[in-house]
Amino acid sequence: MADINKMKNITIDKIVINIGSGSDSRMQDNAKKLISKITNKKPADSLSKKRNPTFKITKGTKIGAFVTLRRKDAEDVLPKLFDAVENKLKPKAITKNTINFGIREYIDISGVKYDPAIGMLGMNVNISLKRPGFRTANKKIKYGRISDLHRTITNDEIKNFLKEKYHVSVGE
Repeated sequence: MADINKMKNITIDKIVINIGSGSDSRMQDNAKKLISKITNKKPADSLSKKRNPTFKITKGTKIGAFVTLRRKDAEDVLPKLFDAVENKLKPKAITKNTINFGIREYIDISGVKYDPAIGMLGMNVNISLKRPGFRTANKKIKYGRISDLHRTITNDEIKNFLKEKYHVSVGE
């Protein structure tokens, strides 16, 4: 980006890839295998926070798997994820400081082949964006405040960031 002010540059804070499996333990294992196959990282279990008798879910039941990627890992996997949605996002996929989209079938991701043991699964991808200087609000000693103008990344700024860095178009 050719901004004069380096503090206005947008970077990726983290990417969270999530697969919901319900209370089925076999599907839970398949979701964890798939996430580790895509990211080469060990996924964590999503636990239910409430009881839902309709779906036979009790509090604390494993209902999905997720992995959080930061820095280099996030930069490496993101082009594959955008390629899975053909480098196109809907406008409603962008909200304040975040990008959210779904991938219907994991075989759309380049470099990942169909595995009959796993079956067909889709996933949610959540990308959190930030600007330099956010650490000052999160550190324990000598923390600082960040103004709303610096904290908020507008939708137009996110669209320009996606177009310039990843060649992703946002539109209907």
